Order: sequence, then C-alpha cells, then structure tokens
Amino acid sequence: QVLLVESGGGLVQNGGSLRLSCAASGRASSSYVMGWFRQAPGKEREFVATKSLSGVSTSIADSVKGRFTISRDNAKNTVDLQMDSLKPEDTAVYYCAAGLYYSLRSEGYQYWGQGTQVTVSS
Repeated sequence: QVLLVESGGGLVQNGGSLRLSCAASGRASSSYVMGWFRQAPGKEREFVATKSLSGVSTSIADSVKGRFTISRDNAKNTVDLQMDSLKPEDTAVYYCAAGLYYSLRSEGYQYWGQGTQVTVSS
C-alpha cells in the first residue's frame, strides 16, 4: 500500500504561480512512477504530467506545456508540480498518482492522493 499526500493548493490570480507537492510513503513507494492529474467540475479527470522513476522520461500535457514543470526527489519520495502563468482554465482539483508503469492514462495508476484544490481567479 502506498499513501500519497498532496499539499500546496490554493487561490491565485490569473498569471500567478503555485507549487504543489506530493509525499509518498509505504511499501516500496520509491519504486513507482509518479504523476499529476486534474479534474475540473463537470469534466473528466485529465493527465497533467508524469515523470519516470529514473527521471529520464517526462511527459507534460499540451495544455500546460511551457507553464508547468514536474520534478521528483527519490531520496525524499516526493514529486512536485511547479505551475506558472496560471489561467482560470487551470482551476481544478489536482491529484497525485503512483503507478508501476509509465502511463499518461489514469487507469495506469494504482494509488491516488486525496486531491488539492487549485483555483485561478480571472
């Protein structure tokens, strides 16, 4: 079992920045691919970013490319999402996820955090 705890969400103005952090703990938690997804009201959960265990492979959704950066610290079992130039359409609940295999699909992740709200005001 892997426990994921997100932090860092909140309210920010259009064009502002936020940094989300996810801490993983539990059995073999350092052996998982970790990523971020988000879900806006009335919409499907969508992929945001993911990074492989080695850190060599990184994928970023086109909608946030150039504005969001994912990083991970294997020694601390954390993965962060730096979000810059935020837009109102980035408003969503952001979820940290951990999975055994590299995937851009939510079905590929076995463990999920509780989610953290990000609200961008216009």
